[in-house]
Amino acid sequence: MPRHMSYIPHGVIPAVLLPFDSEFAIDEANFRKHLRDVAAVEGLSAITINAHSTEVGSCTVDEQRRVVEIAQDEIGAKLPLINGIWADGSIEAARLAKMATQGGASALLVFPPAPFTLGQSPAMALAHFKRIADATDLPLIVFQYPLATGQGYPKDTLLKLCEEVPSIRAIKDWIGNVPHHEWHVRTLQSLPRPVNVLTTHSAWLFSSLVLGCNGLLSGSGSVIADLQAQMFRAVQRNDMAEAKRLNDRIEPTARVFYADPFVDMHNRMKEALVLLGRMERAVVRPPLIKLGEAELTSLRQAIADARLGAEGALDIAA
Repeated sequence: MPRHMSYIPHGVIPAVLLPFDSEFAIDEANFRKHLRDVAAVEGLSAITINAHSTEVGSCTVDEQRRVVEIAQDEIGAKLPLINGIWADGSIEAARLAKMATQGGASALLVFPPAPFTLGQSPAMALAHFKRIADATDLPLIVFQYPLATGQGYPKDTLLKLCEEVPSIRAIKDWIGNVPHHEWHVRTLQSLPRPVNVLTTHSAWLFSSLVLGCNGLLSGSGSVIADLQAQMFRAVQRNDMAEAKRLNDRIEPTARVFYADPFVDMHNRMKEALVLLGRMERAVVRPPLIKLGEAELTSLRQAIADARLGAEGALDIAA
């Protein structure tokens, strides 16, 4: 059973990557090392698995189960695990919720079903979340997509979800609109049963955190969890000078990680870890493909500009 049953999603939560070998199988040894590396960072509140960053859309259910097993074995005694629920159907989502609960997860990150790109109603969204909530007693995190995708939940729908599904305790906020993002922060965190806003606006993290988010959940944490944790603490204590200094270090990485095409963000993070000597190889599953030399040059420069790793350890002309 989960070790962290009372966990409420908050604070700094990296979403880790999933290494693959040259045959596209999960590289378990390097995954364990990556988990240990990230979990060793001071100031984290949890680790996220089976999400965008682990290329969950390309993973079978058995592979997702194995990811939970490895993470629980490697770092489950140290940090709560948040498991992504990626499914196009509500019945399958409920099955994944049961699997993750049995595997020791402490919270679930619920991705929006792909069919919602064709349209959704408040009743559909509510039925989806209620089916998942009925399958587990773990706290749920609503992944809030931009409304233009069709998968984001309009304000009234989101409020209805928070009111009628008591186990919803946070949202992962990717709304992509600053006034709407601020509405989330002001409204959801002030509900009678507060719902924390975990920003995933990693391309403008400093600006987002200043609005008052109670946490952040980001794939960038697979590379710069230390800088994210330091900046979150600086903003919390209202030390804006220190937060701006940290943002100046984070910005070069954000600029290259979240460049077009956006789908390559975690591909770039894997390559960054290889350049830093923290990951053996950067293999991604198709339809993603290996980055070209121009992108690797940009990554080398960003790593140097952000002063990641040991000083002078990286030859950016390599």
